[in-house]
Amino acid sequence: MKQLLSPVLLSLFGFFLGAVHGTHYRMYGYPPARNYNMRPIVYGSTVLPLSRPMLLNSPPYTTNVRYKPEPKTLQVTQPTERACKSRPMDLVLIIDSSRSVRPQEFEKVKIFLSDMIETLDTGEYATRVAVVNYASTVKTEFYLNTYFNNAEMKKAVSMISPLSTGTMTGLAIQTAIEEVFTEKAGSRRAALGIPKVAIIVTDGRPQDRVQDVAARARAMNIEIYAVGVDRADMKSLRLMASEPLDDHVFYVETYGVIEKLTLKFRESLCGIDACSMGRHDCEHICVSKKDSYFCKCRDGYTLNPDKKTCSRIDICALGRHGCEHICVSSDGSYTCKCRNGYTLNPDKKTCSQEVRRVVQVEDPCKCEALVAFQRKVNTHIESLTSRLEQLTRKLQTYERRQ
Repeated sequence: MKQLLSPVLLSLFGFFLGAVHGTHYRMYGYPPARNYNMRPIVYGSTVLPLSRPMLLNSPPYTTNVRYKPEPKTLQVTQPTERACKSRPMDLVLIIDSSRSVRPQEFEKVKIFLSDMIETLDTGEYATRVAVVNYASTVKTEFYLNTYFNNAEMKKAVSMISPLSTGTMTGLAIQTAIEEVFTEKAGSRRAALGIPKVAIIVTDGRPQDRVQDVAARARAMNIEIYAVGVDRADMKSLRLMASEPLDDHVFYVETYGVIEKLTLKFRESLCGIDACSMGRHDCEHICVSKKDSYFCKCRDGYTLNPDKKTCSRIDICALGRHGCEHICVSSDGSYTCKCRNGYTLNPDKKTCSQEVRRVVQVEDPCKCEALVAFQRKVNTHIESLTSRLEQLTRKLQTYERRQ
């Protein structure tokens, strides 16, 4: 019986040893298989391999397995920087949830808010965010010091419910001033120089006066962005927003495309250099400023009303040439010319009258006429002289007779 059990035990032990060797555990002293099927994990700029034990090949000593070489090049896509780290701010998002905003549209607004929060570098010493929900009444969903990380803020946003009544935008701004932009609610004191920003999203016309309360907010150095959707009153948006209006007033046709504004606000709030990133559409020159950019044209060109493209300048038509007589346009520049009888002075602007040398040309007939005239005169003089001599002789004869 013992003789029969020994071969069976040895066989079981060998089977067990082979099965264990096929795993990646090192406790038995066997090296793991080297031909892993891998996928990359990207962490910062480091690519880390992730083993998949369930897909390991057979142990290296197995002779009946033919290995297929794996490609060595991994296609790794580096993650893009999502958080905005260029400047901390106290940001208050003011959203309209009146009855004109349908439930599915309000869900789009909450997605927009979540995407906005995701792009920000939030924290106690970074950007702080609050959300004010309004209709006929105003409800502060959370304050600037309620949450200090994106995940908690996004969770709170997902739980916001519409108020479904009127549109008291002025009251919402006033509430933000008096209850949210305060040190008690988490707004940092002015001495720290941290920007205070409010973004208002609405699709209707305010049912109260917004001009005065918005002016009061701007006087407190609160920068206001106004986002209009669908039926929003553009005049009211412009009354609310900060200057320049082109950088602070936005409009989208439906809530379905409001998410497209996320990138625009990322550029505005994060101070991204749109010129270096090629997002400016300037035909000639892009000039970065604090949170935006503007376009300029090369010499000899002027900026068109679209503030993007350039047209060649006709300096002569503008009357800025300084030419005394004639201006001639040429390739964005000009040259001066003078009228007939004038020459251009060394200053290339003024003209002087030409000095012409007068050359007298003798009339060939003039000499003959002069000779003929002189002959007539001489003949006449001779005749008069002859008559005078005759009269003299007669006078002498008469005197002698007396």
